[in-house]
Amino acid sequence: MLVLSRKVGQEIVIGDNITVVVNKIQGNRVTLGIEAPDDVNIYRGELEPLVLVIESDSISGEQASNESSSELAE
Repeated sequence: MLVLSRKVGQEIVIGDNITVVVNKIQGNRVTLGIEAPDDVNIYRGELEPLVLVIESDSISGEQASNESSSELAE
């Protein structure tokens, strides 16, 4: 893991198209701004398991819907 120190207004650049900016530091709370392309999913780490479940359910639902539609067409 790379650990960096940054001050308010300073940036971290990831790859060619992601920038993280330190917007505000207040006590033990840091506010970040993230600039990234629309196709990059950004969410808080503690929500990752929930997001993965929701995405999995969404994909399963789409597949079931597509199978139902093809059965109706026959």
